[in-house]
Amino acid sequence: MPKRDSAPVGAPCWVDLFTSDPDRSRAFYAELMGWTPEPPNEQFGGYFNFSKDGILVAGGMRNDGEAGVPDHWNVYLAVEDAEATVTRATAAGGTVIVPAMAVADLGTMAVVTDTGGAAVGMWQPGTHKGMGIVGAPGSPSWFELHTRHYEASVRFYRDVFGWDAHTLSDTPGFRYTTLGQGEAALAGIMDSSGSLPDGVPAHWSIYLRVDDTDAAIKTTVDFGGSQITPAEDTPHGRVAMVSDPTGAHFRLVG
Repeated sequence: MPKRDSAPVGAPCWVDLFTSDPDRSRAFYAELMGWTPEPPNEQFGGYFNFSKDGILVAGGMRNDGEAGVPDHWNVYLAVEDAEATVTRATAAGGTVIVPAMAVADLGTMAVVTDTGGAAVGMWQPGTHKGMGIVGAPGSPSWFELHTRHYEASVRFYRDVFGWDAHTLSDTPGFRYTTLGQGEAALAGIMDSSGSLPDGVPAHWSIYLRVDDTDAAIKTTVDFGGSQITPAEDTPHGRVAMVSDPTGAHFRLVG
């Protein structure tokens, strides 16, 4: 199982779920992914963690509706200095959603929008180092930005988060850049200007690794979620987009 003590600077280091029904979501991901939901921490507004075999893999919090956004998964990138990264983000054309703020001794977080309008979090680790498993069945395995402003977004992540950006493809039908290269790639940026539906903003998407994509789709539906796209064989595995019972989208890969 691919374990890690910490994420490289600029790489996805944590994901968490914004959910209108924490209890239902906790039960769903326990069934689908084999995750153990830890009790909500009232000191942090009911925030809760998911673990896999005793290792942290994701978090979650209640969506009370005040933010005016649907339920969704958030992606956080590792940074050395959250305040300095927020400053770089605004200088590069981003906007601040949550300013840099310490979370006890766990670390420092912030949330900004990039130049394409996608929200992205950042995490300066303290005692909380982020996901301890990445890429194994039962864990997050890939993180992907879908944007209508591809070139500007690539520049943003390179300039703000220090991405070692590599062009994977630059054809009219498929423009894609990765953080790192080949088997060492850690995340991607996709030109989705021709595929994002009207009204759907630029956003980060997560892929959850499973043993069997088709079986996971069945479990998703059986426990109140929905299948959004058919399963498709790709060079990286069998992939399908689904949603959980409260409407948060993610992709399964097996």
